[in-house]
Amino acid sequence: MRPLPIDQGTVLIIGAARGIGRELARLLARRVRTLVLVDREAQALEPLREELLLHYPTLGVLVESYDVCDPRQVDALLASLEAQFVRVDVLVNNAAEGDQALYAQEGWARVEAMLRANVWVPALLTHRLLKPMLERGRGGILNIGSGAAQLILPGSATFAATQRFLDGFTEALRLEVEGQGVTVTRVAPGPLWEAGMEGTESLAPFFHLSLERCAREALAGFERGEALVYPGLGHRWVMRLLPMLPRGLKRSLGRMALRGLRREALLLPGQAPKTLPLSGEPSPA
Repeated sequence: MRPLPIDQGTVLIIGAARGIGRELARLLARRVRTLVLVDREAQALEPLREELLLHYPTLGVLVESYDVCDPRQVDALLASLEAQFVRVDVLVNNAAEGDQALYAQEGWARVEAMLRANVWVPALLTHRLLKPMLERGRGGILNIGSGAAQLILPGSATFAATQRFLDGFTEALRLEVEGQGVTVTRVAPGPLWEAGMEGTESLAPFFHLSLERCAREALAGFERGEALVYPGLGHRWVMRLLPMLPRGLKRSLGRMALRGLRREALLLPGQAPKTLPLSGEPSPA
């Protein structure tokens, strides 16, 4: 497999304002020619843009404000890049969303938003950008997902299902482009923490992985051409063990999680659904 066109290349990061997307931008800034940072609100990206240019004054940083869950805005984003003669060498799909709530109690608008962000967005962007990569015989697609693809997760039914889609999509796509110079990798983190974030002391040391280290391991695995990256030693061992467990045992673990979720709902009636750790990112304090 040819080396990824990262050095002096152009990398498009969806969901670059926070989490793994932001950390990948920081890691890539010293190597690439151009970073294209995309978020719904441009002002959310400005601090990152200023930080990157402070350390790397010759770096090209394009800040693009688009809601990629809207097909018309995806068209507008790609048209804007074409008008600026920007050719995307590597696509980073990092726009996942999720809530923690029982499915029957979830508003359909929220379910649809998760399906769009976690399924539709990576599928569409990959469809638009993959063909030019194949024509050039060089490129890369890095899909940031979650270890939830391996779990039975009551209270996160839609989120877990979308992660199963990303798993199957990435694996099949990888075989389709094998030997054609395009690397396709899925990263499936577990719980992550961010410096200065409250509540991280409750995370077990076995799974205590920072966003920065997660991004480093993700990028290293991507450059090695790995199909699947589980960042963090503890998380990696658990994820490798899970496929060996009988489905009945996985269901039992799911029932235990559901009982805990229902107890919490009884203790905190009327509370809004929690935001999940998206793509392994830390949940809000």
